[in-house]
Amino acid sequence: MTVPGAMSPDTIFVSPLSLVHDTVADVRVSHLVTLINGETLIDTPPSIVKERHLRLSMNDICEARDGLVVPCEDHVAELIQFTLDWDQQAPLLIHCWAGISRSTAGAFIALCALNPDSDEHTLARVLRRASPTAYPNRRLVALADNVLSRKGRMSAAVEHIGRGQFAEGLVFSLPRPARGVSHDRRSGQ
Repeated sequence: MTVPGAMSPDTIFVSPLSLVHDTVADVRVSHLVTLINGETLIDTPPSIVKERHLRLSMNDICEARDGLVVPCEDHVAELIQFTLDWDQQAPLLIHCWAGISRSTAGAFIALCALNPDSDEHTLARVLRRASPTAYPNRRLVALADNVLSRKGRMSAAVEHIGRGQFAEGLVFSLPRPARGVSHDRRSGQ
């Protein structure tokens, strides 16, 4: 497997389930987030300390459905806290089944949590440039928008980048934008 882009310790990687173990090994991930249904939760890879693996059991849905677990505010709060506790000494990997919806929402949420002063549209464009298949789960983003007090801007930003290309997601990485970079919220740039 070839991992895209230059890696630094504070890189966030996103992958489908099928590439988790290869990605963990190739980029020496220290923290892992699993956003997948309860029947598919994976074991913690041997190279990751169990406390550094966050497992959030949910289905890739935006509205309640019988027999399925809809993402909730507790899921989002746990994800944000886990991200903020990440020491950034080695990469973080976020995955779901296909690497398109729940995991890209998780990555966008992580970027927003780690960069509280950055413009949401700028961060969403970083996500789109990194992955043409990203289609962040709208419910996860809306919940995080509320938890992070972003006043609807996160949801607007993912709507603005639109639906990604239809396919299984590929492994991609997101650089953490530099702190102190000025962003114009009015123009969405």
